[in-house]
Amino acid sequence: MSEYVVLLRAVNVAPRWVKMARLREVLQAGGFEVETYIQSGNLLIGTRKRSAAAVRRSLEQVIEGEFGFEVPCIVRTPAQLRETLDWVEGLVSPLPESTRQYVTFFADPIGHEKVQELDAWDVDGERLHARAGEVAWWLAKSTHEAKLSNARLERGGHVATTRDLKVVRTLVERWAR
Repeated sequence: MSEYVVLLRAVNVAPRWVKMARLREVLQAGGFEVETYIQSGNLLIGTRKRSAAAVRRSLEQVIEGEFGFEVPCIVRTPAQLRETLDWVEGLVSPLPESTRQYVTFFADPIGHEKVQELDAWDVDGERLHARAGEVAWWLAKSTHEAKLSNARLERGGHVATTRDLKVVRTLVERWAR
C-alpha cells in the first residue's frame, strides 16, 4: 500500500465546511486508509493507487460527491514533504525580524518565470523564496496586514494551499517517519 500526504485547499472556511470525522468515513468507504490532523484538511492516505495524480483525481471526485463543492487536493509523498521541510529549514531568513513563516504547496509545478516573479517579491515585512512546487515565505507582520495571499500566489491559473511552518513540521513528525 502506498502512502500520500494530502493537503486540502480552502476547507473549513465559510461556506466550505468539511468535518474531518465525516471525511474519514467517506474516504474509508471509498477504499482509502485515512488519518487526519487538525481541521484545516491535512490527510495521510493509504491506497493501492500508485500515482499522486490518480490519488488526487479520486479524492477530488469523492469529496465533491459527498460535500457538494470542489476541493482541490495537493498530494505529496511523505518523503517529498520531508524534503520540502528540509529545504525550507535550510534557507536563511531574508527578514531577521520575521515572526511568521509559511509554506505554500502548488498542486502542479510552476514555471521558471513564476519562480522568478515570486523570488522578486519585495514588500516591506514580506519575503518569498520559490521553487517549482513550493514557496517559503516570511512575514514580519500578521497575515491580515500582508499584501501576500494565497489568491495572489495562485494568479496565472495555479492551484495552491498554504500551511504554517509549524504545521508542516508536525506533519513531517507524524507522517514522514
